[in-house]
Amino acid sequence: MNSGKITPRGLIPAFLILLAAGYVFAPAVHGGWLWDDDQEVTRNPVLAEPAGLAKIWSGSAGADYFPLKTTVQWVGWRLWGANPAGYHALSILLHVTSAFLFWRLLAKLGLRAAWVGGLLFVVHPLAVESVAWAAELKNTLSLPLLLLAMIAYVDFDQKGSGRGIANPAAGFRNLRPDPFYSLSLALFLLAMLAKSSVVMFPVVILLHAWWRRGRIGAADVRASIPFFAVSAGLGLVTFWFQHHRAMQSDLVLAGGPLSRMACAGLALAFYLGKSVFPFALSPIYPRWEIDPPSLAQMAPWPVFAILIGWLWSGRAGWGRHVLFGLGFFAINLLPVAGLVTISYMHVTWVADHFAYLPLLGVIGLAVAGLGRCASQPMLWVLALLVGAGLAWQSRAYAAVFRDEDALWTYTLRRNPDAWAAHYNLATYLAHRGEWERSASEYTETLRLRPAFFEARVNFGNVLAYEGRPAEAAAQYEEALRLNPAYADARVGLGNLLARAHRLPEAIAEYAEALRLRPDYAEVRTNLGNALFIAGRTEEAIVQYEEALRQKPGDLRTQRSLEVARQALRGDGAEPR
Repeated sequence: MNSGKITPRGLIPAFLILLAAGYVFAPAVHGGWLWDDDQEVTRNPVLAEPAGLAKIWSGSAGADYFPLKTTVQWVGWRLWGANPAGYHALSILLHVTSAFLFWRLLAKLGLRAAWVGGLLFVVHPLAVESVAWAAELKNTLSLPLLLLAMIAYVDFDQKGSGRGIANPAAGFRNLRPDPFYSLSLALFLLAMLAKSSVVMFPVVILLHAWWRRGRIGAADVRASIPFFAVSAGLGLVTFWFQHHRAMQSDLVLAGGPLSRMACAGLALAFYLGKSVFPFALSPIYPRWEIDPPSLAQMAPWPVFAILIGWLWSGRAGWGRHVLFGLGFFAINLLPVAGLVTISYMHVTWVADHFAYLPLLGVIGLAVAGLGRCASQPMLWVLALLVGAGLAWQSRAYAAVFRDEDALWTYTLRRNPDAWAAHYNLATYLAHRGEWERSASEYTETLRLRPAFFEARVNFGNVLAYEGRPAEAAAQYEEALRLNPAYADARVGLGNLLARAHRLPEAIAEYAEALRLRPDYAEVRTNLGNALFIAGRTEEAIVQYEEALRQKPGDLRTQRSLEVARQALRGDGAEPR
């Protein structure tokens, strides 16, 4: 099976991979929306707009620039709307596709038990978060594209002669593009447009050249240049979006160079440990205090140096293969290891979904070892035992992602100080009307993160619903002290004042909120209602009309506008 093709003999392992995927992710198909799925899908306005594709590709909307991923979501919205089952099924299908492509890639690299790699990947618990969490479509979409790019590049490297790469001395007159090379470059571009975490592929190309030939030649460097150009260009775009869109309200305090080095070393050791021993997984892991770093936190680096030195001494034989597998793992982790900060790191430094791509390096290394050490019958026994154990654990973990109550309750059992888990659970409970539990979770959130002004406003809203206006007002006022430009705090105060029939003060708060956020259509409706009740009907109509211009078809605003117009004609009523 080294050709990479699935032969009749390969139908049995192919069936095992499909069966294992169905077993593991059956609970995830029926899972609900989680965490930031609302920003990604359910409350993402560009998905509902017929002209949303223009905004997606221009980059005018969204916290990141992953236009291919968002385009797939745009199509999904037309197929499934807000039904999460369609998005979950798509992620599972893409994950299974990656497992088969990984099998093909390992076979092309000459591994005897390549199918085991596909099986282990499809059932590995570290991959569950990326597949069961709809917002991580960017992971499951970018990986099959990258694997196809890798396969095409291996074909180019094995069958081509470099004729697709320009020789600067000869110029471009005799340039004849190699189809495998061109295909690989095009697929890599698509993978980058799905998620830029695949950015290290050009370095992998050079690592592959060294592994195959024992050196990196001039032709290898020339071949990598267009890939580096794509990587650098879209990598800089991602960096800009992260620091100008995604991290606008959350500053990630990573410390100085030593702190970042400590974080990267700890992260590499952490991910390697979870790849080999995938136990005690959690959606949010405890966040290390690394500013300043302790001497023990720098310990991974000398250990890595000793390990690399030992492997380098055996590079003429087995050491080269281990360096290739671990090198793939480490290279693809570097962008998310903490040397460069990204928005998720205000929650924690490490996450399972960061290891989705790097995991392939560890699995590939394990498959290579199995293929060398085990006889064919023993290989089957070992693969089935390990696969069954991982599948059983992964299915249990996939069930955790069925809804936010299960997800965050599980997380808090693993990490009681995860402020984001307390906050997300509180928000979920508030939407369900479980005010008492929600208030308790918001209290814990603010104990862990007192300056979290968004949580203070949401807590204030819960207190207001519970009939505790004085405590709610205190939360809104503290939120404004922390962030005077936060419009939602003004809205909360306005709502309290309106309920207390203190209309002039309510009108002033709503007006200030609209000064901060002129496109806040819901607040325009609230302001219109306050103006109408205060007898300022014409001014109310202006606000209603502007709200409908900003949010066409809103039934609440349309009803209020009709009532206000009737009042001008002498047939009054009170807006809703």
